[in-house]
Amino acid sequence: MMTRRQNRMLLVALLLFGVFSAGYLGIKAFNENLLYFYTPTDVANGKAPIGKSFRVGGLVENDSVQRQDMKVSFMVTDNNKSIKVIYDGILPDLFREGQGIVATGSVSCVRKGWSCKNIFLATEVLAKHDENYMPPEVAAALQSIEAKE
Repeated sequence: MMTRRQNRMLLVALLLFGVFSAGYLGIKAFNENLLYFYTPTDVANGKAPIGKSFRVGGLVENDSVQRQDMKVSFMVTDNNKSIKVIYDGILPDLFREGQGIVATGSVSCVRKGWSCKNIFLATEVLAKHDENYMPPEVAAALQSIEAKE
């Protein structure tokens, strides 16, 4: 028959096992849902994972936007290297050539002969606004405060 001390030790061991298991599963789930950010140079140099979701950001190159129905392709650059981005969906209103964007998606390798050309297949495109942007409500509130002074 087990003594009280053995029962407590078994209970503590099971409790520790449960805490460590929950911690391990939590950290694993957290790592799988992280979206890392890479530049086009990182993607071109092979630092970005192929087939795994991540974010790429940079400027939309001038004269690179091509539209075909809802599918849009464009080049994103960090003024060092460029990567082609293909997106099927509605682009944000602030999207334009020369504008900074951040796209979420994954890299796909398209074979051309013996070489492999990386294309970024975007699932989401976010356009950056400039640092001077202010929502109209905030601008109106600041103007009313300045008027009172």
